Amino acid sequence: MSFNELHIDRVRREFGTHVALRDLDLTIKGGEFVALLGPSGCGKSTALNCLAGLLPLTGGRITMDGDRIDTVPPERRGFGMVFQNYALFPHLSVRRNVAFGLSMRKVAKAERERRTHEALRLVQLTDHATKFPAQLSGGQQQRVAIARAVVLAPRLVLMDEPLSNLDASLRLEMRSEIRRLHQTLGLTTVYVTHDQEEALALADRLVVLRDGLVQQVGSPEEVYANPANRYVAGFMGYRNLLPVRMTGADTVAGNGFTLTGVNRDGCADGAAVAAFRPSDVTVAAEEGANTVRATVELVEYHGREQAVEARLPGGETLHVRAESRLAPGDDVLLHVPRDRVLVFAP
Repeated sequence: MSFNELHIDRVRREFGTHVALRDLDLTIKGGEFVALLGPSGCGKSTALNCLAGLLPLTGGRITMDGDRIDTVPPERRGFGMVFQNYALFPHLSVRRNVAFGLSMRKVAKAERERRTHEALRLVQLTDHATKFPAQLSGGQQQRVAIARAVVLAPRLVLMDEPLSNLDASLRLEMRSEIRRLHQTLGLTTVYVTHDQEEALALADRLVVLRDGLVQQVGSPEEVYANPANRYVAGFMGYRNLLPVRMTGADTVAGNGFTLTGVNRDGCADGAAVAAFRPSDVTVAAEEGANTVRATVELVEYHGREQAVEARLPGGETLHVRAESRLAPGDDVLLHVPRDRVLVFAP
């Protein structure tokens, strides 16, 4: 039941006077892993629910290989869905939870048992088949939910923040598991998350949303290295967003410092924002191009490196990842390579 292309065409969703999704336009290829990324309230879960058929569209349409599907009931779309809260039946065993959808579809018993066994094997839960959800860990419960979705051989798997209820180590483990299943089964997956690291690790393409509007669509490499605007930069780890003014084609000045960078928005004069990541800042031995003086205020130990907050002469906070040992009160000279400084309109 695979497909070649799913097209979301100017999809809009309103709740009263609130517009949750504004003219979403996106094409998804069969076999692709697409992540909808953004903070709470940006419209990513609304987009997923519209795709699933759980919310009717206010405007636009959704087609699959040219056939319109937004008017088709959810149960007839052939999609699998994995929820944040697992949504397992507490009174059914693991095996019966996984087999539930097959039973509803009147799949023959032998075929149902074969597919259920295979799904449990894929998520490494064969030994837990007779247990009930309350007897499982959070990670195991999420594995059951994933097995229940993929056992139906869905045309599309929709995942809504499936790892947000797990602790840090389980999140990493399940992240690898989801990617492995996607590749092994040749799934097409749309994945909703607010975690940029999760999205970068899993997806073939990212769709960054803000207030219901698409800000950027691209590969993880494109979005990470070349954010389309100040908002995407801030969301993709450019924690240092300094107010500056243009003093040249690629040169900006702040309160007590001057930087040369890459002018992404073609700013000619006036106010701008200089953006760069904490990991792009290094401690310099001597003054030179793109160096700034700062005073260390806060240091957090992170093993091989320190997370440092330093104060610039004008009062702005600079976030730094430093391998050299620093302490509060230290006066430091910091350097940022010019190709790592992105200049955006304010």
